[in-house]
Amino acid sequence: MQSQKLAGIKPRQSTQMFLDIAEIKNDTVILKDGTLRAVMMVSSINFALKSEEEQEAIVSGYVTFLNYLDFPIQIMIQSRRLDIDNYLKRLEEAERDLTNDLLKRQILDYKGYIKELIELGDIMTKNFFIVVPFSPMEARSSGFWGRLASVLSPTKIIQLKDEKLNKFLHELNQRVEHVRMNISSLGLTTVRLDTQSLIELYYNVYNPIVSQTQKLANLQNLRVDE
Repeated sequence: MQSQKLAGIKPRQSTQMFLDIAEIKNDTVILKDGTLRAVMMVSSINFALKSEEEQEAIVSGYVTFLNYLDFPIQIMIQSRRLDIDNYLKRLEEAERDLTNDLLKRQILDYKGYIKELIELGDIMTKNFFIVVPFSPMEARSSGFWGRLASVLSPTKIIQLKDEKLNKFLHELNQRVEHVRMNISSLGLTTVRLDTQSLIELYYNVYNPIVSQTQKLANLQNLRVDE
């Protein structure tokens, strides 16, 4: 009887209520408190293989980069098991096109070897990101009590964001360009994640196990019924 009652109860709160993200659009993450986030993927360099002079130049350039910042940033390193699904699919396509049984057998053995190597070796891949924030309160000219009211009532910030979103996005884009130009002196390249990439990133972060077997569909293929 108790189990039947529990089975008839529908959850009143969705998982999204416990996330800080309100929405993702215009290549930007909008949090529930009204603040914005841009995420940039950054290339890497092998610091240990550099000469002593090169290492000193890199450290000096990094210090200069930090000194030029007049806003906070977040540096994030993501470690994930190496995903070879696309590579295996290409091997399967090549195997289907072959007419030689010996070559097909060799590809089959090679696929098994690659899978075993990844599983036993626990090979990981690392991605590096810089998160650039912007808060609508930084663009406000209100006094202490106005800012306090905005903190206590984040809904007002979100309403203001809807009215002046383009202005705030422009401010955020300037910060992203500032980071990109100054970090390039270290020999690093950056790419700002677009909307689809941001959704995939946070999907993988919040679903590290599920994302390995259930891939997220492309944003262009998703349809929302109104």
